[in-house]
Amino acid sequence: MSKIDPNLTSASSTALSPSELHQIHGFWRACNYLAAGMIYLKDNPLLREPLTSEQIKNRLLGHWGTSPGLSFIYTHINRIINKYDLNAIYITGPGHGAPGVLAPVYLEGSYSEIYTDKTEDTEGMLAFFRQFSFPGGIGSHCTPETPGSIHEGGELGYSISHAYGAVFDNPDLISIAVIGDGEAETGPLATAWHSNKFLDPRRDGVVLPILHLNGYKINNPTVLARISHEELERLLQGYGYTPYFVEGEDYDTMHQTMAATLDRCVADIQALQARARQDGDTTRPLYPAIVLRSPKGWTCPKELDGHKLEGSWRSHQVPLKEVKQRPEQLQMLSEWLHSYHPEELFDDGGKLRAEFRSVAPQGTKRMGSSPHANGGLIRKVLRLPDFRNYGVDIAIPGQILVSNTQPLGVFMRDIIRANPDNFRLFGPDETASNQLQMVYEATKKVWWGNYLPEDADGAELAPDGRVMEILSEHTLEGWLEGYLLTGRHGLFSTYEAFVHVIDSMFNQHAKWLEISRKLTWRADISSLNLLITSTVWRQDHNGFSHQDPGFLDIVANKSAEVVRIYLPPDVNCLLAISNLCFKSTNQINTIVADKQPHLQYLSMDAAIAHCTKGLGIWEWACTDRGVEPDVVIACAGDVPTQEALAAVAILHAEFPDLKIRFINVVDLLALQPPSEYPHGLSDRDFDGLFTTNKPIIFNFHGYPWLIHRLTYRRTNHDNLHVRGYKEKGNINTPMELAINNQIDRFSIAIDAIDRVAKLQSAGAHTKEKLKNLQIECRQYAYTHGIDLPSVMNWQWQNFDR
Repeated sequence: MSKIDPNLTSASSTALSPSELHQIHGFWRACNYLAAGMIYLKDNPLLREPLTSEQIKNRLLGHWGTSPGLSFIYTHINRIINKYDLNAIYITGPGHGAPGVLAPVYLEGSYSEIYTDKTEDTEGMLAFFRQFSFPGGIGSHCTPETPGSIHEGGELGYSISHAYGAVFDNPDLISIAVIGDGEAETGPLATAWHSNKFLDPRRDGVVLPILHLNGYKINNPTVLARISHEELERLLQGYGYTPYFVEGEDYDTMHQTMAATLDRCVADIQALQARARQDGDTTRPLYPAIVLRSPKGWTCPKELDGHKLEGSWRSHQVPLKEVKQRPEQLQMLSEWLHSYHPEELFDDGGKLRAEFRSVAPQGTKRMGSSPHANGGLIRKVLRLPDFRNYGVDIAIPGQILVSNTQPLGVFMRDIIRANPDNFRLFGPDETASNQLQMVYEATKKVWWGNYLPEDADGAELAPDGRVMEILSEHTLEGWLEGYLLTGRHGLFSTYEAFVHVIDSMFNQHAKWLEISRKLTWRADISSLNLLITSTVWRQDHNGFSHQDPGFLDIVANKSAEVVRIYLPPDVNCLLAISNLCFKSTNQINTIVADKQPHLQYLSMDAAIAHCTKGLGIWEWACTDRGVEPDVVIACAGDVPTQEALAAVAILHAEFPDLKIRFINVVDLLALQPPSEYPHGLSDRDFDGLFTTNKPIIFNFHGYPWLIHRLTYRRTNHDNLHVRGYKEKGNINTPMELAINNQIDRFSIAIDAIDRVAKLQSAGAHTKEKLKNLQIECRQYAYTHGIDLPSVMNWQWQNFDR
């Protein structure tokens, strides 16, 4: 240990009594034995007979290198939980080191209580070993199947943000976030260090980051392990932490030093919280962080075939890879496993001896049994005001303009008031931009930095705010996931083009939910709600870089049991959908709603009915009542809906006898059959709506081929013609952008003329007129910088029946 408080240094050799040291080292030895056993053994779990190659798994899978360090930390956290009566959860950044977490969870008894066939005896231990990285078993990460886990760590970078999300509004919780030194090289992790600047010591818990420097990734050294001690210390201080260092490889010394360091960290945390909670001091605390430097693959054989093993990248995964093929490696494995002296650790029945078991806490104090890591157990139902009270009164469809997201902001203002410690709004510097600023009447943006006089003029900053803004989508998504996984509620709003930043985080959370739904012991958690706004069709001023609706394609790849895609066309539909999403569990709800003023169409009652069905006919926009239509015009999305309606108006004016059916889709995945989506349309209902042989022109918010993906099995798919974004954009006016991508009213009307047989000749004059209007729109835009007044001021006029 170096560069550490001298008082801590002098105390480190006596932090543990001889009996405590014996117990802690024994528990850790048992962890390491189990970690190695689950990688290698399929029989002879306690080595009660000589080890043979037949007792070795045929495929050796797993990651040993980080596992001893993870179980070392887990063991020592157990001690401080007992000593200080703490509530703690354990988040493993290097999640592929699951053996280092599974082992202590099994030894503390949490695992056997959930998986009753993995009993705390020789037979249960064998079942525990055999399931690891084995078909029909469990993965080598801290998957949802791992008791106490809220963070798989399969994709590196999110341990700190998940840890902070877990402690927001959790004043008595300490979240232990172990950061692998490989993980520390990722961009999301680097940003997430700043989460400490959003933590309120009065009402939030605390995160104890432990940077685990074991020096290597798969085949390379790690950056932070190779910089000087002074540089690393300054880095953590610059992030706003008080760093403590635990460094070495001698077992007794490391145990004593880790124990003394954790005692100091707990004292620091308690003092900082008392300063805020009792004394009212709102100075931002500099919480402690620990740097643990220990050898890669700690306690495994020192070398193999003349190559360094312990303390080298060669121990990252399976240190001895040819145990079944090479007798000398089998002998090395036997000696390695025997070095832990399992006969001293486990009784004759195969259970951890009581003297070592006493290291683990009891009941829900065990990190594998913490209700905070199974957040649905402590989740409270969100108190929701009646969303109907926030809607827009509609007399005639398509007559008034309202920003779709602004009433949602009023709705969420009152949700925050009704749930003062249970709901947060997350977004990257865009709450006001996304027209959600009414929430500031109930709360402010969290800010624990310095304040300037001008901040009083509309900055909306406060230490106790419930709006979370940082210009890192990764960190925001991680915070929200951690918040939800520990039993709370929230919403993340962001610009459509840049929601792609969290593509892979979305993927990971969707996979987590998919597995969790199959685990009866995991209680339901609140859904992850994403509000995607500032959308492609209103990014004409920002240009090509801001035009990308492709996140919907990513969402549609996931299990339809988990994901939902909603495209509400107006305020009342947005409110009805949002209310549904806030009530839902175990889903990822993606809501696409632009923030700009849009025409309003449906009364609240009509909107509720429409959203309940997911899609349906808008009777007032149809001319086919009681007869078969000549053409079906369908749409999904706010701007495509307006343009589709304008196309219907053009067609009706030009061809009064044309029979048009108008369909709007809110729940996009409902286009699939029930075999693919729980709320999907049956083939009979789909054929009834879209016909079996008439042309369908579908005006879509996103990339057009997504609609084809969702409907390819339908009877009339060959007659389905989709218009959507085609990567044709720049600095345009809204109408010019629509024309470029052929979702404009003129292109839709021309498409209908081309597809309806009786109009292909008779409609030639109208087509020419519409093409001329497109040219006029472009010329006007290039001359005046805005769209034609007739376009900007267009309103729906009801048909004369």
